[in-house]
Amino acid sequence: MENTPIKQKKSIWASVGNEFSRNWQLYTLLIIPVAYILIFHYYPMLGLQIAFKDYRITMNMWEAPVHPQGMFHHFRTFLNNPRFWEMFNNTIILSLYSLVISAIMPVLLALIVHNVMSKRFKRSLQMVTYAPFFISAVVMVGILSQVLSVRAGFVNNGRVLMGLPRLNFFAIPEAFRHMFVWSDVWQSTGYSAIIYIAALSGVDPQLHEAAKVDGASKFKRLIHVDLPGIMPTFIILLILATGRILDTGHTRVLLFQNALNISHSRVIDTYLFERGLGGGIPGVGGGLMPNYPYAAAIGMTKSLVGLVMILIVNRISRKVTETSLW
Repeated sequence: MENTPIKQKKSIWASVGNEFSRNWQLYTLLIIPVAYILIFHYYPMLGLQIAFKDYRITMNMWEAPVHPQGMFHHFRTFLNNPRFWEMFNNTIILSLYSLVISAIMPVLLALIVHNVMSKRFKRSLQMVTYAPFFISAVVMVGILSQVLSVRAGFVNNGRVLMGLPRLNFFAIPEAFRHMFVWSDVWQSTGYSAIIYIAALSGVDPQLHEAAKVDGASKFKRLIHVDLPGIMPTFIILLILATGRILDTGHTRVLLFQNALNISHSRVIDTYLFERGLGGGIPGVGGGLMPNYPYAAAIGMTKSLVGLVMILIVNRISRKVTETSLW
């Protein structure tokens, strides 16, 4: 009986060795992506320790002392910030708005592309919708500023033709969220639809044939065959997206942001960029140095909230739809 575990271990390692010897080419291909993940995603996590320390850029992070006001000082500073709830509310509203629209539009586009009969029109539609993804955020905001220009923009020119006054959309706080979300939809919907188009191509054609025999119209087949076929993919991507609920990004927000819409455009990511990376610690010559520990604390807070959201949504999805990440 004592030799049983040893034999079992040997058999496990033998099976692993046999598997590797049979498919060593495939496992060799994994070396570069695994190395990339370990080096650029997991190794940098060691730097999160500075969120609990009184760290300066001239120090060794391993030797930096714990903050004299407690290891959670930077977290308390962020949560007690007078503007915290304003930033939090703006971030949640903007993220939920973007999450809902960005989840629905790629599905609609994928269904349209998949059901278009003309191959030439399908290719043209795919090219037109994919192209904006390769435009930088700066160029995209520049294009939008010209389209919505008060004097020369065709949107305001159209309003004048309809007898409506001209509007400075960039100066209206309530317009910020709509411009942010729908510009992202214009830029990323075509690219995001690729995975749904691939999922639709995997739907069993026999289901469509059976539906045709039963007299189902094309719209009914879309509702009862195509949509259920891509629903597991939709749910998985939605669960993953909830993990980025506090991650709006700062680049496009800062490009849209100005003094007139700051009440709606001040989010956690812009605050992190301005205070954590832009400056916050008095430096040599009276200037400000990046406050890396504070930025790390804010980033860790966002990550913890995202992890909790994934766990909650995944559990709900497993009970309701029987589809989940694990």
